[in-house]
Amino acid sequence: MSVISCGGLEEKVHSGKFRNSTNQTLMDSISSFVSEDFEPYADASRATRIFIALVYSVVCALGVVGNLLVLLLLYSRHRRKMSTVTFFVLNLAVTDFQFVLTLPFWAADTAMDFSWPFGRVMCKLISSVSTMNMYASVFFLTAMAVARYCSVALPMQVNEGSSRRLSKVASLLIWVVSILVTLPHAIFSTTEVISDEELCLVKFPEVKNMDPQFLLGLYQIQKVLLGFLIPLIIISACYLLLLKSLNRLKVSNSNSKRRSKVTKSVTIVVLSFFICWLPNQALTIWSIFIKFNVLPFTEAFYTVQAYIFPVTICLAHANSCLNPVLYCLIRKEFRKALKELLLRATPAFLKRHALNKQRKGQVLVVIPMEKTHTQPICCG
Repeated sequence: MSVISCGGLEEKVHSGKFRNSTNQTLMDSISSFVSEDFEPYADASRATRIFIALVYSVVCALGVVGNLLVLLLLYSRHRRKMSTVTFFVLNLAVTDFQFVLTLPFWAADTAMDFSWPFGRVMCKLISSVSTMNMYASVFFLTAMAVARYCSVALPMQVNEGSSRRLSKVASLLIWVVSILVTLPHAIFSTTEVISDEELCLVKFPEVKNMDPQFLLGLYQIQKVLLGFLIPLIIISACYLLLLKSLNRLKVSNSNSKRRSKVTKSVTIVVLSFFICWLPNQALTIWSIFIKFNVLPFTEAFYTVQAYIFPVTICLAHANSCLNPVLYCLIRKEFRKALKELLLRATPAFLKRHALNKQRKGQVLVVIPMEKTHTQPICCG
């Protein structure tokens, strides 16, 4: 029987004692590294878990506020007519909002040394929702990259009505695919009592003539390919082609500024996705090689899996908090909409103060510099 923790850890450390319910060969390899020498690491493990739980809480709070703000802005500004990219942004905000709502559960699980206190039904539900929205978030990021490229490279090929219909069909397809690739979590996630503690796990059954470790390796390959490598290739290719298409446009000041903004936006988008997900995916690939007996189980892998792998999961989850900022609030139209929204929510006396301050600033701008040393000018 092969298991993987829904919270991310496959192998866990508790008071210096290693727990694993994979095969006996791996257990024998692990036991060779676990001794009284690892007892001092218990404090480090506890500090790491507390740190991760706190980060999960912060990411949840910021993600809820950020994604709700994006949804509110989109509803107030584009509820009747949305471009393709804006419709994908809306779906991205929905999926990231759903994802960050699961983080308090994983924060509690991490703080309690990965002991799941919420029962089997919640284990299956939270695990499935987390995984589904992880896939959906990455897929919508990819769809946005494709839509942005098509809007520049093929501006006259598809009319506005057809574009909106295509975006709705594509969004529906993304949700369907996300649900399908989440089926392993939905089917096999459960709770398991190990060392007198209940863990939330994805437990693969023993299949005739097939090693459970092999099934686990295949499952992780799916996550690496569909959740990182293929989307990263598509996103990078689309944005490189986008920049190439912009460079072919007639050179002008406006086009030059546009290229500069797009280049900056593309760099931030690709780097944030790459930085947030690469460490976790790299360690997952290392784990796959070990499960397929390509690489040996070493003390370095044990240490990294126990103390660094949870941090990489935390970094990957933080991407759902960054998405609203990267895809909405850095755009001029959304910043303008945010200012208008905040202005409407501001009390009347603060509005008057802000308006008076704005008027004074406008007066100062139009006063010629050579007259500023003479008599005062009435603003009446």
